[in-house]
Amino acid sequence: MLPSVDDLLESARVVALPLRTRFRGITVREALLLTGPHGATEFSPFVEYDDSEAATWLAAAIDFGWGTTPPLLRDRIPVNATLPVVTPDRVPEILDRFAGCRTVKVKVADPGATLADDVARVAAVRAYLGPEGRIRLDANGAWTVDEAERAIHAMAEFDLEYVEQPCATVAELAEIRSRVHYMDVPIAADESVRKAADPLAVARAGAADLLVIKAQPLGGISAAARIVAEAGLPVVVSSALDTSVGLSMGAHLAAALPELQFDCGLGTAALLAEDVTDAPLLPHDGAIEVRRIDLSAQLLDRHAASADRRDWWLKRLRRCHSLLEG
Repeated sequence: MLPSVDDLLESARVVALPLRTRFRGITVREALLLTGPHGATEFSPFVEYDDSEAATWLAAAIDFGWGTTPPLLRDRIPVNATLPVVTPDRVPEILDRFAGCRTVKVKVADPGATLADDVARVAAVRAYLGPEGRIRLDANGAWTVDEAERAIHAMAEFDLEYVEQPCATVAELAEIRSRVHYMDVPIAADESVRKAADPLAVARAGAADLLVIKAQPLGGISAAARIVAEAGLPVVVSSALDTSVGLSMGAHLAAALPELQFDCGLGTAALLAEDVTDAPLLPHDGAIEVRRIDLSAQLLDRHAASADRRDWWLKRLRRCHSLLEG
């Protein structure tokens, strides 16, 4: 059953965590943390998301804190490193934080960068990893089909594991998948799953080779696992720049899936300069543990959001809770 909004507000803490490097255009990550019968849980939709989308994230937080976790099939999850849009000289500094990770997701197609910038960044990653490491690109749907084809062709020499959301729409993904088939570069769908009215449409259209699955945007572990089962495609469980609490939710999802062929995007605690726990879910030997997170009262106090930001988040929680009640 849905807990009352008063039950949620009783434990709600809002934090503002600094990032080590600008990511998605932000330098501070805000999140609202709750404590349910099963422990800490997280509600952290990005601030630009409207209430109807954010309500799904609240459903996920309630599911993790108050619901039942499926049986777990593994206790460690292999993870990739995530490289923001940085200059090539900063690549080693950032990737060194992802201890033991042999897969790197490289952010590309930034509005302020050129294709030459992306190529140089990917080349620096390949030099860092050597020939055995795996490189995947994430364009966040920013390219047109022609731009995507040109970019994939320019970076295919670096032996790409896959390209995530090169274009925005399902139809565009289907076209670029057809165009680059000869290069043997798989296409992954992220936004076309987590921001879609029908998260299975991209799979039905044959527009992707694999899906990127995120627990919070899809309504929680059980809802995301159902989508994975129905899609019938390989998946990568990823995060949305969560605190270690949100990453724990993602790790529990990954641990519950029957098959896990790819390293998961759950190592992003390494991008945070601070966290909400004394034992953050940082990568070790290329993996993170599957465990619940104990919140640190000291860190919650140290990184408490300002009064106006706290009020903004609490009002948002109330509105989203009303949508779930409806």
